[in-house]
Amino acid sequence: MHELSDALASRLAGLAARFAQVRAHSAAIAAPLSPEDAAAQSMPDASPAKWHLAHTTWFFETFILERFEPDFRPFHPAFRVLFNSYYNNVGEKFARPQRGLLTRPRLDEVMAYRADVQARMARRLAREATGKEAGTLAGLVELGLQHEQQHQELMLTDILHLLSLNPLHPVYHDAAPAPEHSAAQGWVEFNPGVVEIGHEGAGFCFDNETPRHRQFLQPYALARRLVTNAEYAAFIADGGYRNPDFWLAEGWDWLRANGIDAPLYWRLDDAGGQAFSLRGLAPLDPAAPVLHLSFYEASAYALWAGARLPSEAEWEHAAGHNALTQMFGSAWQWTSSSYAPYPGFRAAPGAIGEYNGKFMVNQYVLRGASPATPAGHSRASYRNFFPAGARWQFSGVRLAR
Repeated sequence: MHELSDALASRLAGLAARFAQVRAHSAAIAAPLSPEDAAAQSMPDASPAKWHLAHTTWFFETFILERFEPDFRPFHPAFRVLFNSYYNNVGEKFARPQRGLLTRPRLDEVMAYRADVQARMARRLAREATGKEAGTLAGLVELGLQHEQQHQELMLTDILHLLSLNPLHPVYHDAAPAPEHSAAQGWVEFNPGVVEIGHEGAGFCFDNETPRHRQFLQPYALARRLVTNAEYAAFIADGGYRNPDFWLAEGWDWLRANGIDAPLYWRLDDAGGQAFSLRGLAPLDPAAPVLHLSFYEASAYALWAGARLPSEAEWEHAAGHNALTQMFGSAWQWTSSSYAPYPGFRAAPGAIGEYNGKFMVNQYVLRGASPATPAGHSRASYRNFFPAGARWQFSGVRLAR
């Protein structure tokens, strides 16, 4: 038997504490919701809060307890199908667009499932393990925590979309996260050269952030801050949504087919308009960064403004520059980069390898982090990705030229 190193023992102890904190935060996000709120699904791309709570629990039960728990028995055999998201190697899945039909299990039963798995995970993390087993266990627990943090953000974006459809304009929480303002002006210029892109160091990263590699960048500049509501309103007032010259062909077709004339959650009027957020319906804040834009809208605005969207390599290279504001925590920022593998990328074998690699088609990369991103979850190399028409996320624009 291999002795457990002090470093690995300390890592497992730290993971046990973080496990309790992350799981508690998910429950706190769901706390303001009624059982009816938690069960509803507003569109196929969104999921009920109850499903998020169950799926993140399913992840720990399926990928950790099933492998490491002595005499493993599932909490409920049917949950293996009901709360599998997209892992074909695990087996059958319940159809994503129909998750809102899962009135059973009840919310209290889902919370009982969470409590059961949390207690079993705590016991598992407290048990002694060999060095090799402990290293694998620690890696999977870390992945599970990062996965749950991703779903914490999705819970908030999905809750916002659901509540936005209610004519009562319900408030999720008076102190819900909001983006920061910035008074910065102008551009930050960068010289041409070969730069290194991708995750560096011993900390956690997802597989799509690797391997670190070199890219050549032409001279470029990034705006010091994000595009504001007032600036985007000027684009609308100038006929931006009526002029095909600013739009990609697919974006123009998307706009016309869906009758879109403003960012998601905006309600324009002669008084300047309102915007719906997790804090409810309020007058549009002209100085706040514009949010909930699709790639099509971000690209059209950039062209209208005489600029463009940055590549993800430009964004990451510039991320450490102190003169740039709102890089993290105010909006996910669309880039011009298609979501594709880095040179030399290889997905892990088995179900865990399905996490990112199989989605590298027909999507664009966003960088940064949003107000809904959990603390400590963002980093310069993080690659978020969505289809070009997605805009229920907290997505905004930083211009490049």
